[in-house]
Amino acid sequence: MAISRAQLVKELEPGLNALFGLEYKRYDSEHEEIYNKESSDRAFEEEVMLSGFANADVKQEGQGVSFDEAQETFTARYTHETVALAFAITEEAMEDNLYDRISSRYTKALARSMANAKQVKGAAPLNNGLPGVATFKTGDGVSLINASHPTIAGTFSNTLSTAADLNETSLEQAMIDIAAFTDERGLKIAARGMKMIIPSALQFTAERILKSPGRVGTADNDINALKNMGMIPQGYRVNHYVTDTDAWYIITDVPNGMKYFDRAPLKTAMEGDFDTGNVRYKARERYSFGCSDPRGIYASPGA
Repeated sequence: MAISRAQLVKELEPGLNALFGLEYKRYDSEHEEIYNKESSDRAFEEEVMLSGFANADVKQEGQGVSFDEAQETFTARYTHETVALAFAITEEAMEDNLYDRISSRYTKALARSMANAKQVKGAAPLNNGLPGVATFKTGDGVSLINASHPTIAGTFSNTLSTAADLNETSLEQAMIDIAAFTDERGLKIAARGMKMIIPSALQFTAERILKSPGRVGTADNDINALKNMGMIPQGYRVNHYVTDTDAWYIITDVPNGMKYFDRAPLKTAMEGDFDTGNVRYKARERYSFGCSDPRGIYASPGA
């Protein structure tokens, strides 16, 4: 008895799905080192940032207590994108017993394409949010990395006053700047730098700065203060999709910073086409990357 196309697809699909999954998992999810993951069940997500209150006043005896109002400062919007790709195996290739050879190569290539697309999109806010590019803007209307993020109290900066390459001095200044972060009302928030994201070109520099027991490049007997004080406690992570070879980024402990919304997890599907006789296989997922509070990241584009 001849096997129907629907039966053929049903028999072949589990094998392709298993092959796709194994290949997809070979590629590191480097975006997970940058973003906090959240789920979504809508076409887009919006996060309204509130100002909080000003510094509390002294209440004089017999006088009424002072009141304050939290204000909406800006709205961060995440619009989910559908990322999908497919391939087809012709009826003639099936007849000529080329299915095994072609499907294996195509499925691996599809998995690689989907994984690569996600990492490119995950790195886009970092690449496009630098001052020299400034095409990725946060909800406050300026680039992700900017010296003048507007607040109710004035402005704040999440970059060096003078752009510098990664070295001991620039990293120490970054730690000082992050510790001086204030909220929308100008109150100190005691932020800390937790993790550094760097291109592969800076991994040797980062290794020396963060792990050497003594100061790098000196003959003195000075300790490495960055290491001894436990700065950047989560170390550094190389992101191969950061395009600026001398840019470096620090993820801080400020909540609601860099976020990734998973709208529809990765799915694969396979079907036969009656008209052409081809067998088609596709992969699809839906997600968005962005930033709610730009205090969640600090960066320098390099000198």
